[in-house]
Amino acid sequence: MKLVIIPTYNEAENIINLIRKINSLGVSDLDVLVIDDNSPDNTSGVVKNLQERYRNLFLKKRPKKLGLASAYREGFVFALGKGYQAVAQMDADFSHSPEKLESLFQTLEKKDLAVGSRYIRGGEIENWGFFRKTISYFANLYSRVILKAPIKDLTGGFNAWRAGLLQEIPLEKINSIGYVFQVELKYWALKKGCSFQEIPIVFKERREGNSKFKIGIIIEAFYKIVKLRYKNEKD
Repeated sequence: MKLVIIPTYNEAENIINLIRKINSLGVSDLDVLVIDDNSPDNTSGVVKNLQERYRNLFLKKRPKKLGLASAYREGFVFALGKGYQAVAQMDADFSHSPEKLESLFQTLEKKDLAVGSRYIRGGEIENWGFFRKTISYFANLYSRVILKAPIKDLTGGFNAWRAGLLQEIPLEKINSIGYVFQVELKYWALKKGCSFQEIPIVFKERREGNSKFKIGIIIEAFYKIVKLRYKNEKD
């Protein structure tokens, strides 16, 4: 069985179409878990209504905004506890194309980790300005150099994992708040000797709603990655 984890905060404008699209793909044995941080726009209420139609849709509503990283940690615990063999992560805003889910899951037939990559041949970013593209590119380059990691897209959030690999990763040690969580997660996977393959994706800016990109994310990533590298060298 497979699970897609989708964290949400104010995604009522997107979540209906996304759930419909995922369920139209025909991917076998696929469930969807939405983890909502008590969105003021009633995203959780929208999902509850969708559950009447989609039996494979699950919802965890949290009491307040607790962030992307903790949502994924909670989602992974849910997946492992329910016995899913494969687990995917994706954004709720159509930045990640649902059509690529099948390729990610198929990759897990031979690899432990499938990475949706913007930074290999065939991958790209649409509708971002020069400044944001530059920040993203150098954030990845910085992460790869400091951590000596071979994955080209360390910061990307469109990934699929074998459950066996997730069980080996000490999720309780990954305490990032922002998107550097994705870097930490992949770094631990590499330390565990995982096999991986990057799949080219086209990352598109959100269709509806406001971007959650904040300058604090960059600051956190800068010091967290250095700390991660040298802390593990001492361990």
